[in-house]
Amino acid sequence: QVQLVESGGGLVQAGGSLRISCAASGRTFSSYAMGWFRQAPGKEREFVAGISYSGVNTRYADSVKGRFTISRDNTQNTVFLQMNSLKPEDTAVYYCVESSHGLVQPFTPDQWGQGTQVTVSS
Repeated sequence: QVQLVESGGGLVQAGGSLRISCAASGRTFSSYAMGWFRQAPGKEREFVAGISYSGVNTRYADSVKGRFTISRDNTQNTVFLQMNSLKPEDTAVYYCVESSHGLVQPFTPDQWGQGTQVTVSS
């Protein structure tokens, strides 16, 4: 069973940057696509970004395209989400996910982390 542990969330002002990380353990990290979802208060969870098992291909939600960058380090079993030009509407709990289905659309997770809170103040 894979374990996904997010870190790096916090409070940041609008226009600022934050990088969140997800450490994976339990099985072969480099064999799976990874991604990030988020859930804002009163809203459904939504896809944010995904990255292929090799790290070559990525995909983003339109709302974060050009501001967020997903990356991975297969030697460290870690996936990152660099978030720039943050807006108050980016406030949410961010969840790291793993998928055996690749970068399909819709991105289809098999495993979820516990989430990390990101709060953007105006």
